[in-house]
Amino acid sequence: MSVEHGTQPLVLVLNAGSSSLKYRLLRGDRTRASGIVERIGEAGGRAGDHAEAFGQVVAELGAAADGLAVVGHRVVHGGTRFRAATVVDDTVLAAIDELAPLAPLHNPANAQGIRAARQRYPQVPQVAVFDTAFHADLPAAAATYALDAALAARHGIRRYGFHGTSHRYVAGRTAALLGRPLAELNTIVLHLGNGASATAVARGRSVETSMGMTPLEGLVMGTRSGDIDPAVVFHLLRAGMSADEVEAALERQGGLRGLCGANDVRDLLSRVDDGDPAAMLALDVYCHRIRKYVGAYHAVLGRLDAVAFTAGVGEHAVAVRARALAGLAPLGIGIDPARDTAAATGERVVSAPGARVAVCVVPTDEELAIAQESVAAVAATRD
Repeated sequence: MSVEHGTQPLVLVLNAGSSSLKYRLLRGDRTRASGIVERIGEAGGRAGDHAEAFGQVVAELGAAADGLAVVGHRVVHGGTRFRAATVVDDTVLAAIDELAPLAPLHNPANAQGIRAARQRYPQVPQVAVFDTAFHADLPAAAATYALDAALAARHGIRRYGFHGTSHRYVAGRTAALLGRPLAELNTIVLHLGNGASATAVARGRSVETSMGMTPLEGLVMGTRSGDIDPAVVFHLLRAGMSADEVEAALERQGGLRGLCGANDVRDLLSRVDDGDPAAMLALDVYCHRIRKYVGAYHAVLGRLDAVAFTAGVGEHAVAVRARALAGLAPLGIGIDPARDTAAATGERVVSAPGARVAVCVVPTDEELAIAQESVAAVAATRD
């Protein structure tokens, strides 16, 4: 493994999932090492817990991690407390633990990753970068559910939003691509992967986002239903399903998988090409939901300058981009088929030259964004 030297700090980014630990070592925007430890705590897995998994990461990094300056951690839920990347101390770590009921599959694993890294690198600053932070200052009208106010306050029920690190990064890259100041640009960012969300970004600020108290709300996803009448839950409970069964139906057996049996959009599009009726309906539902959000967020923003597609589906599925924006020409939104080709890569504009609304494809890089935010958070504590 070659070791590059430079004046930029060496940053290790960790993304601890419930049964996995992804890592990426960066100096500036250059990746020096990356990998993943999977099936943590599972039979046949390589590690019994996240501490053991992190030990494997350290071994794999070896001398490449010499001179490590910062460790940045993805943390899914920051509640209303954490509005920016935050240097971790005992109080911050305790707060991440306290927020576990809002993200029971993610925050405990995130906290385990932080503990393991603190133990191994006690002198290296650890920074938590929260998925929810970009949305922490949503306008009250967007963040508030129409529930009894005391009940909502007691249980922390509000719109938190997710994918915030990606949405912030892509909004900034879109402004750079268009050669316009972020502070002057109104953008709808469509993060379309197995999980999917839309965010209205007004002059660099998130003002509306599709995911809610949890990542279940909003767009149709690989296995999540997205928006659904809450009374469906009551109906299924009264029909004899348990709460766990209903949750599984919405979280793991819904979305594209529930509609046609395929949660991977590549498989879905292949079946559409073969004329599969269930796949065709699933694609229509998926794209209709996106189009509905684009129209709604255009109304929220008032003036729309750009629509940016990102993440695996958004970056690579030409058919999804075309269908999702079909019929929006009266709003100044459309794709130029000649510019939007499957062979194209990287940041690019795929709308016609001179279009009122620029449609862009902007690859996300959440690890790079986490590294940049982590370095900035540490620098802020030293100013």
